[in-house]
Amino acid sequence: MNTRTLLRSLLLLTALLLAPIAGRAADLNAIKARMEERQPTIDALKDRKVAGENNRGFLEARGAVSPTDDKVIADENTDRRTVYSALAAQTGVDSNTVGRQRAQQIIMRSKRGVWVQDPSGDWRQK
Repeated sequence: MNTRTLLRSLLLLTALLLAPIAGRAADLNAIKARMEERQPTIDALKDRKVAGENNRGFLEARGAVSPTDDKVIADENTDRRTVYSALAAQTGVDSNTVGRQRAQQIIMRSKRGVWVQDPSGDWRQK
């Protein structure tokens, strides 16, 4: 095998190995953008007291929500689940642990009056 062929083979192999990483980064950037765009709607749901933050790091309906609101909650949780899985893969812990750690951060940053679920499962307004 000559040097040129070897170099092409190495470049192709590198590209094949890096493609999934680049794809995941692009996916995570798209998720981040969707989550940022969705945040004002989520804040409004929390302000209306119809959604809160559970102890697993997910948004949860706390009252009657419209189909539109339910879709926002579902979309947010789908994106959070993907982010938690990616973080779990990077850190070597399971995604449930990542979610519970994230829940603590979200609850600490939540403003007063937001429904939050404590580690024992009890709901309260912060």
